[in-house]
Amino acid sequence: MGSPQEELGTHEFMEDTNENNSDLFFNPQVEDHHVPKIGQEFESLEDAYNFYNNYAKQAGFSVRSYCQQKSKTSKEILRKEYVCYKEGVYSKEVSNESERRRGVVRSGCKAKIAFLKVREGTKYIISNFVEGHNHALTAPQMVHLLRSHRKISEVNKALAQRFGDVNIPTHQQFSLLEVQAGGMQNIGYTKKDLYNYKRQLQRKMKGHDAQMLSEHFIGEQAKNESFFFMIEADDDDRLKHCFWADPTSRRAYKFYGDVVVFDTTYNTNRYGMVFAPLVGVNNHGQTILFGCGFLSNETTESFLWLFEQFKKAMPAGPPKIIITDQDPAMGNAISQAFPSVFHRYCIWHILDKFSQKINTCIYKDENRELQSCVWESDTKEEFESKWMDVVNKGKLNDDEWLSSIYRIRSRWVPAYVKDIFSAGMSSSQRVEGVHAFFKLYISKRNSLMDFILRFNRALAQQRHEEIIADHVDINEQPMLKSPLIMEKQMATIYTRKIFYKFQKELWKCLACVLQLAREDDNLCFYKVMERKKDGSFKLKVREVIVDKVADYASCICKKFEFEGILCRHVLAYMKMKQIEYLSNKYILNRWTRAAKSEIVVEEGGRQITESGDNSLLMRQTRLSKLAFELIDGAL
Repeated sequence: MGSPQEELGTHEFMEDTNENNSDLFFNPQVEDHHVPKIGQEFESLEDAYNFYNNYAKQAGFSVRSYCQQKSKTSKEILRKEYVCYKEGVYSKEVSNESERRRGVVRSGCKAKIAFLKVREGTKYIISNFVEGHNHALTAPQMVHLLRSHRKISEVNKALAQRFGDVNIPTHQQFSLLEVQAGGMQNIGYTKKDLYNYKRQLQRKMKGHDAQMLSEHFIGEQAKNESFFFMIEADDDDRLKHCFWADPTSRRAYKFYGDVVVFDTTYNTNRYGMVFAPLVGVNNHGQTILFGCGFLSNETTESFLWLFEQFKKAMPAGPPKIIITDQDPAMGNAISQAFPSVFHRYCIWHILDKFSQKINTCIYKDENRELQSCVWESDTKEEFESKWMDVVNKGKLNDDEWLSSIYRIRSRWVPAYVKDIFSAGMSSSQRVEGVHAFFKLYISKRNSLMDFILRFNRALAQQRHEEIIADHVDINEQPMLKSPLIMEKQMATIYTRKIFYKFQKELWKCLACVLQLAREDDNLCFYKVMERKKDGSFKLKVREVIVDKVADYASCICKKFEFEGILCRHVLAYMKMKQIEYLSNKYILNRWTRAAKSEIVVEEGGRQITESGDNSLLMRQTRLSKLAFELIDGAL
């Protein structure tokens, strides 16, 4: 093979810049050292292009690649030519029916530059440079709109990703970047470029989303072995089911997994898959996440698969209770996966249907009385008596819907279920609140990977609220309302949120009057009456039962059994007996400040720890923080 000079022609190396300068446009404002010169050297083709493009920006035109020649042996680029964006002529016929009407840009401009590598392995030199243009050059205030000068930097791509993680729309992202850059002309690209970049990312993910999701989970597991996930594909190798639980969620289940609330929702991703979170309540009364799933449908098979993965992931036994809506497929799956767990129906979903199923215009009084019967009955016998009275009075005995919910009363009526600990929850509104919260960050347009990234940001925000509550408990003491020793005792044991609930009951117990109703060898029965502000007694009379042998007091209201906090009625009994300190039998560890101090070990003896994230994103976050600190220090 001959030398590059022989192949390309040595005459071009010293070709004249412009043969005829008449009717040509130049920009005399460009500084001389920025104007290309024949023979000027560059270490790489990238350096050469950047130099010419920078010159073009100052001169007022855009650059595009034109042609190149490579070595026949090494395939190295030996010659590269760039031209003005107005080079050539538009030859395609214009159709009057064209939907997209674009103006003609090309005008046959001859401005160009050529870079030549004299020998393989050597530097590039400018072998040809035509400076003049046959068109007016773009004014400085508009040059940022030219194509070769529009580029989304890696920093701005990262910022756009961060903004996207918290569900900031693209047009608002551009506005934020505009403010940061000090004006649209300084951003370096247009709003349309940002939209195009987002579309390109979506096209790139198309068809690979499930694989990327799997790779993401594998990466999380590599960072921390306690990260649990399981993915199942269908016969066509498409994502069918997915479940994951990070170490923080798994540890939380050990401490607060006695009550699980489960519900599903659609429209959280572009594939219309069902989003299925399992949540609970921590020692601050905050909603926490135990695990999440994607399901292709809401069948018994899908729910059963999810629950089986949930059981494998959690480092403790099954919960005491699961709260869901009345979905039959969900119920069937729970009975198979958790045969010993009490399955409670969401009372809110049932009561909300009263106005739909019963004509409120005709049965307005009956509707009100039925709801009162549900909420105010202390015992099963009281509920059934009141219910039948209302049904008979309103002649609703033949109403099929009322009969159906009466048959399942043991799964939703408080008088039947309040003796089972539910952390004070009677509905699945907790998980519906989770859906509402996460929808601030995610949308149905998200891919699975977009969903996960945004979901993690939302989860981090949610968990930060728990950190804030822990911080308050460590550094602040709640205000006391009485000189009672028990109040001071529990102020140091309970978290602040739970203490204030206890404090309210302790304060209210001062207005309670006890009267011994009857007594035998083992039990004492006390009537508890509560005074109102005007000094009169409330109509509702409670009953406290004291087991003499076990030295244990319980109330018919079942507040302690249901919520885990003593009611004012039992506290009134303790006050009467001058009991100053609350016994451990009345203190649930899950509500205390020390609730999550225990070491959690999963099957196989490995400890579940919440290790730090050393990922690229976290390193980028730390660098961004340092950069902002540097800027703040310079102001």
